[in-house]
Amino acid sequence: MEDSYVLELLEPKFKDFHLVYCGYAQCEARHSYGPATRPNYIIHYILEGKGVYQVGGRKYQLSAGQGFLIEPETLTFYQADKDEPWSYLWVGVGGTEAEKYIQDIGLNSSQLIFQYEQGERLKKIVLEMLKHTRVTVANLYYLQGQLYDFFSALTEDDVIDSCVDISKESVYIQEAVTFIRNHYSRGLNVADIAKHMNVNRSYLYTLFKDNLGMSPKDFLTKFQISQAREQLALTDLSIEEVAEVCGYHSCLVFSKAFKKENGMTPTEYRKRKRLETKRTAPASPEELKGIGRKVRLGPEEK
Repeated sequence: MEDSYVLELLEPKFKDFHLVYCGYAQCEARHSYGPATRPNYIIHYILEGKGVYQVGGRKYQLSAGQGFLIEPETLTFYQADKDEPWSYLWVGVGGTEAEKYIQDIGLNSSQLIFQYEQGERLKKIVLEMLKHTRVTVANLYYLQGQLYDFFSALTEDDVIDSCVDISKESVYIQEAVTFIRNHYSRGLNVADIAKHMNVNRSYLYTLFKDNLGMSPKDFLTKFQISQAREQLALTDLSIEEVAEVCGYHSCLVFSKAFKKENGMTPTEYRKRKRLETKRTAPASPEELKGIGRKVRLGPEEK
C-alpha cells in the first residue's frame, strides 16, 4: 500500500503542454506498480528511501535524490525496497509539445534516470500544486506556472551553467545543445552537429568558443561524461555498457576521457558514489495539512 495525495486535471486548459496529474506518496515495504503502461509522460522523484525501477530488460536501483521517467505506452514496473521503502513525488504531463519539453530536461528513451540535489525545491512545488484544488481560471494558470517552475528546476545543467553567458547567439547555441542532449548516445561528432545546424565547422567552432568558452568537441565530451557520471551512480550497467549508452564505441577511449574530466577511472568514481548517501526529508504532517487524498479537477468554472 501507499499513503498518497493526488491531483488530477480532467480537462486541460493548455493544449501544447500541460499538467495531467501530480502527487506525493509514502510507500510501504515492497509496494509496487505494474507491470503496466501509462498514456502520459510521468516524472518521479525520490525524497526518501529506495526502490527499483524496471523498463524492459533495464533495471535501476534508485534512492533519495534520484528520479526516473516513465514514457507513454511503455511497459514499466517499480517497487519500494523491503527495508527502506521510498517516498516520492510525481508529475505527469501531456500535450502536443510534451516530448520536446521532456527532451529539454535531458530525458529520453536512452536516458530514463536522473539525479537532482535540490529535492526540497521540487517537493515545495508539488505540495503547492496539491493545495490548489478549486476549479478556477486563476488556479489553472497557477498550476501551469508551477509546472514550468518544476521543469525550470530540472533544466539546470552543470555543464551549461558553468559556461560563459550564451545570450549573444542563444538561438544557435540552444539548438546545438538540444541536439546534443537528444542524440549524444548515438556517438555524435562535430560534423554531425554542424550538419544539423546547417553551418560549417569553422563557424560552429567560433560560436561555441565565443559563447561557451570551449570548442564544440570539448562541450560534447563534457556533456557525455556528465551523463556517464549519472549512469555510473544510478545503474548497475557495466563500464562497457555505460560507454555505449553515452556514445563511446570504445571503452578504452571512454575511460581515458572520463579520467581526464574527473581525475579518476569510471570504476573508482562508481565506488566513491556508492559510499555516499543522499537523503531529502519527506513531507511533514504540517506540509500535508489541507491537501486532499485525491482531487479531480473538471472543466473550469465559467
